[in-house]
Amino acid sequence: MILADHGAEVVRIVRPTPASPVVADVELSELMTRNKRTLVVNLKDPAGLSGAARLIDHCDVLIEGFRPGITERLGLGSEASCKRNPRLVYARMTGWGQSGQLAARAGHDINYLALSGTLDAIGRAAERPLAPLNLVGDFGGGSMLLVIGILMALLERERSGRGQVVDAAMLDGIALLSQMLLEMKGSGAWSDQRGENLLDSGAPFYDTYVCADGRFVAVGALEPQFYRALIDGLGLNMDELPPQMDQIGWPKLRFAFASAFLLHTRDEWTKTFAGIDACVTPVLTTAEAVSDVHLASRQTFRVIDGGIQASPAPRMSRTPAKIPKSEVSTDLNQILSEWSSCP
Repeated sequence: MILADHGAEVVRIVRPTPASPVVADVELSELMTRNKRTLVVNLKDPAGLSGAARLIDHCDVLIEGFRPGITERLGLGSEASCKRNPRLVYARMTGWGQSGQLAARAGHDINYLALSGTLDAIGRAAERPLAPLNLVGDFGGGSMLLVIGILMALLERERSGRGQVVDAAMLDGIALLSQMLLEMKGSGAWSDQRGENLLDSGAPFYDTYVCADGRFVAVGALEPQFYRALIDGLGLNMDELPPQMDQIGWPKLRFAFASAFLLHTRDEWTKTFAGIDACVTPVLTTAEAVSDVHLASRQTFRVIDGGIQASPAPRMSRTPAKIPKSEVSTDLNQILSEWSSCP
């Protein structure tokens, strides 16, 4: 989706339903298909397999998300495909990686987080680890790093004229995203006990609080100047509170902050901290975020076909991204005709 947003011509191949050779199997994800074209291809049929191979021969990048060895059994593996198309960037997306004891096993975002050691660090003290949606594994450690790998391979191809295989494993990506945490643990600046550290809800000045109306605010007042602005905004007296970085005093600080935030509603606190660099923001729902003044001014979200979509990012000065639009279905011969005529 990111590549398509920014001008890449993306064609996704989906399998047909058991009842129809030309209708896509709706059990496959129909999400995040904007700015793409779709082909229904039966890779178990020789004609469909031949058509897919011809597409690969003309494309710059192939992204495949099967378990290791599946495309090889189909005859569309990295070695065979790169031999036919030496400039091909063959991008492989897996959870566990192309090798190792678990390579062929099933898994999901939460499993990769768990085995990497990252999930154990997410959550409140004395509570179970908390899955952070599927943002860290699927999208952060997975697809974002896959996109980076593709772009690096394309840049290198400009120099060498040759493509290569990009092996993106969510497990590896999660580990990479955890590098700062690993360094902090190594230096003794991070406890193995979750919910006791600076960024994991352990610090009372980096957490969320409930307000008088049951809604929430987020506080991220790490630096001393922001922390002082937080104390002033809450109407508290710095001299009556423990030092900011005294962990022994954190329970007292948390009680003082929690009590103060309960005195007013979320929106009242939003007004109080408006224009103050205290790093205090309301916790908005998605619907509220769409109409937020700042986000609306940047068109961070758009309403398209009656649904909310995030606008393409990052923003380019000379080659702006496309306006998101629904996917377009087409046929194999049309795409082959277009691609074979490209220089």
